[in-house]
Amino acid sequence: MSSIKKKKSSAGKTAPRASRPSPGDRTETQSASSANSIGIERRKPVARVVLQPAALQQAADCLRTLAHPHRLQMVQLLLSGEPFTVGELAVRCGISQPQASDHLRLMQRCQFLNAVRHGRAVYYEIAEPHLEKIMTCIENRFGAECG
Repeated sequence: MSSIKKKKSSAGKTAPRASRPSPGDRTETQSASSANSIGIERRKPVARVVLQPAALQQAADCLRTLAHPHRLQMVQLLLSGEPFTVGELAVRCGISQPQASDHLRLMQRCQFLNAVRHGRAVYYEIAEPHLEKIMTCIENRFGAECG
């Protein structure tokens, strides 16, 4: 934000004089050139949807729900397209059935999963199609390092 300072001229009148811009007053061109001068490439801007604070909070809550190794493993298993029961997921993940049930309940609360009853058995399946993209991102980022 440049401020205008007044300087007295020789005739006693005041004339506007521009002060130096502060560091926060960079223009976009200056920012781009300084970013390039230190070796940072500017990415091409991508059109983004501006989310309201309530939507951002809901997204953060749901991502926090996913942020558990057993839940991520369950999502990976369910993304195979095969429905699983609580017991099957518990065995595959190496946890107790009550623990698996709790994890599934939390993921259902965020509408990541559907529960479908067949007789006495309840099968879980993916309800949120974007989970596949999220898991692909996680697998690409961490797959080679951890496996």
